[in-house]
Amino acid sequence: MSGINTNRWLAGGLVAALLIWLLEGAGSVLYMDDMQASLTALGLSIEMDARMWAISVLVSLISGLVLIFFYAAARPRFGPGPKTAMIVACAFWLGGYLISLIGLYMIGMYEVGLLTTWAVVGLVEMNIAALVGGWIYREPVGT
Repeated sequence: MSGINTNRWLAGGLVAALLIWLLEGAGSVLYMDDMQASLTALGLSIEMDARMWAISVLVSLISGLVLIFFYAAARPRFGPGPKTAMIVACAFWLGGYLISLIGLYMIGMYEVGLLTTWAVVGLVEMNIAALVGGWIYREPVGT
């Protein structure tokens, strides 16, 4: 039994984080207008100032690192490769992403259509990030 290859985990996690950040930004064009309208109706707004950009980068960084950590941890059970990356991405999405979107629905913040689009974008981005980050991750030599 061996430990996680820290250097490869960091490399895979950083690339996964970058992909999450970029794909979320690109995908948000599909729902951003509806999000802004919902927020305005509630007397709220989202201003993407430097602090908000930094938070978005931090959230993506944490997500990418955790995603690839779980991929590395799942490899001994499910084997290396795309299947394991997708299992981990779907579990990560279900356990975090989808639950938070359901919470936003429960408090009446956004409509179902917007949340559905957001959920699909999230599922796609998590799978792409896990596939690429998982491809970068390798076990330590000699294991």
